[in-house]
Amino acid sequence: MSRIDAKFAQLRAQNRKAFVAYVMAGDPTFETSLEIVQGLPGAGVDIIELGLPFTDPMADGTTIQLAGQRALAQHMTLDKTLEIARTLRQTDDTTPIVMMGYYNPIYSRGVDTFLAQAREAGIDGLIIVDLPPEEDDELCIPAQKAGLNFIRLATPTTDDKRLPKVLTNTSGFVYYVSVTGITGTAEAQSADVAPEVARIKSHTDLPVIVGFGIKTPEAAESIASIADGAVVGSAIVEKIGAGESVADVLAFVKSLADGCHRG
Repeated sequence: MSRIDAKFAQLRAQNRKAFVAYVMAGDPTFETSLEIVQGLPGAGVDIIELGLPFTDPMADGTTIQLAGQRALAQHMTLDKTLEIARTLRQTDDTTPIVMMGYYNPIYSRGVDTFLAQAREAGIDGLIIVDLPPEEDDELCIPAQKAGLNFIRLATPTTDDKRLPKVLTNTSGFVYYVSVTGITGTAEAQSADVAPEVARIKSHTDLPVIVGFGIKTPEAAESIASIADGAVVGSAIVEKIGAGESVADVLAFVKSLADGCHRG
C-alpha cells in the first residue's frame, strides 16, 4: 500500500476529508520553502503537492507562474526539489508527497533515472499536466512499475466518452479541476462541482479531490463536503509571494485545513 492509499484509508476510518496543499519548491528561496513544507503536516495538511519549477507552465495562472519564476531566479533545480522531499522524510515518513509539474525536466533527466531518484527521495506520486493518456508509455506506466502513483486531471470538459480513457492507469486519486482555464482564476462552486464528482465516482473507486478556485476556509469546507477532499494552491502561494512570514503562511494553511476537515 502506498503512502497515498494509506492516508486515504486512515481518513476514511476517521470520517474525514483530505486537505491537499500546493507549494512551489524553492519559492521564494530553497530554505523558506523547505521550512514551509516541513510545517505543512503540523498545519493539518494530509497530502503535500510539491511544485517543480518550470519555465513554461502552461496550466498555471499568474500567481503560480510568478512563484516558478521566483524559484528559478534562486537557481532552483530538480535536484533541489527532490532534496526538499528527502529532508522532510527524515522526520516524516507518513505524509504523502506528490510532485506536480511538467514533463520536460523529467525527460531531460531521463525517465528511469528520475523515477529512481524520486522514489529514493520519498516522492509518492506524480501529476504531470502535459502528458495525456495517449502518452502513458512515456512516464505513467514506468512510474507505476517503480511504485509511484500517477494522478490524472479530469476537467469540466472531460465528457463521458473521454473519462474512461483519462481514468485508465490513474492511481492514488483523481484530481478534478473545478473550473475551465488556468490556476488561480475563477472560484469553484460546489453546486457545479457536485454532479461532476458524482459522475467521476460512477466510473472509479478512486478518491476524487477537487482543486482550482478554492481560496478560503469556507470554500474548502463547501467543496470537501461533496468530494473526498480539496486542494488549495494559488491562495497559499499568494501569501508566500507577498512576503508573509512562514508562521503566517502556516496559520493560513491551518485555517484552510480546518475548513476542509469540517467538510
